[in-house]
Amino acid sequence: MIYPIVKYGNPILDKPSEIVTIFDEELKQLVEDMFESMYAAHGVGLAAPQIGIPRRIAVIDCSFKEDPAAKMVIINPEIIKKHGKQTHSEGCLSLPDFRENVSRAMKCSVRAQDVTGKWFEAEGEELLARALQHETDHLNGKLFMSHVSALKRDLIKRKIRKLVKAGEW
Repeated sequence: MIYPIVKYGNPILDKPSEIVTIFDEELKQLVEDMFESMYAAHGVGLAAPQIGIPRRIAVIDCSFKEDPAAKMVIINPEIIKKHGKQTHSEGCLSLPDFRENVSRAMKCSVRAQDVTGKWFEAEGEELLARALQHETDHLNGKLFMSHVSALKRDLIKRKIRKLVKAGEW
């Protein structure tokens, strides 16, 4: 099932998500639906709040379907290590058509659970590190806009208000 993507302005995106405690078939189906929804929206990462579900679940595939081994599910993730710095243009499915340069760690390690509830650690560099940080931010109620200057953030918000007024958001 493909879920519609929740856009900026929806309060679910501003709140920390609930910890996942039940690891069952329903969760596995939700994860599959999240991958399907992410691919349909042409993204490389998707957090559950972005489809209106306030739970600490995110899916990532930096290969965008080219490498099945690149598919990653992180449930209840915590960033445990960051190293280095990278600044690149970043976007978000909840802020379609908006991109800004965002500085994030070059390497990032997370501790998370898989769909069975088993804890694991994963490390990513460059795009994967960026995705791990971006999706974990979503689960903590933060958007990439919180990493740009107040001026740029205000410009984005102003443009979105105009789109809302015009019925295009």
